Amino acid sequence: MTVTPEADQARLDREASFHDRRFAADTRAEADKYYAVASASFEFYRARTLDNVQGLDVLEYGCGLGASAFDVAVRGGRACGIDISPTAIAMAEQGAAERGVAERTRFVVMNAEALDFPSASFDRVCGSGILHHLNLDVAYAEIRRVLRPGGYAVFLEPLGHNPLINWYRRRTPHLRTEDEHPLMRHDLDAASACFTRVDARFFDLAALAAVPLRRSRLFGAAQKVTAAVDRVLLAPHSPLRHLAWVVVLQLGV
Repeated sequence: MTVTPEADQARLDREASFHDRRFAADTRAEADKYYAVASASFEFYRARTLDNVQGLDVLEYGCGLGASAFDVAVRGGRACGIDISPTAIAMAEQGAAERGVAERTRFVVMNAEALDFPSASFDRVCGSGILHHLNLDVAYAEIRRVLRPGGYAVFLEPLGHNPLINWYRRRTPHLRTEDEHPLMRHDLDAASACFTRVDARFFDLAALAAVPLRRSRLFGAAQKVTAAVDRVLLAPHSPLRHLAWVVVLQLGV
């Protein structure tokens, strides 16, 4: 189906408006109970983002409040964050000043599908929960364009194959935009058209069983047990791995 420029701009306007409201009012707080069990995926994403980052130019793609950009700057990298939400950018700039990293960070309101940077501007691109809001064919090409040879991008994204997770999404439409689309297997495969190396690591299937225990003294033990189960269920070549909640994608050039 052909998308008109008017329809595409309307989509971008909806995304900007939703995220302005989200960041101003913290509208996703009710979903925090699920993110409490996702420590393994976030730790892996953070480790790949910050690996040997000193001296590198890093783009946080869809930066929100700028958490990864702050971490990059603290470790000696130079970070630029972009987001479609002016509210998020203003809050990120304030956060950088409060953390004393304003000189090593820059935040700009920008459409992630039309980056206003020269080609080969960054050694690394990172983003959490951003790709599934975008036209991936356009986004993958733009990320590839701004990466320098030998660089890579790393993204943490939700997957869309698990029927129970999709049931929850249908019951909580106020927590997401009407245009977002958790990634499917074909979305992961499509990255190969732009990148020479595509590595997908899957997280958080059994881990969701620990959610009811998050305020219990048993939560730590439950996390260890479910993490061990997930290492089996979500191993490379496991037929169950696409039922995971989260994928961390590393895309190399």
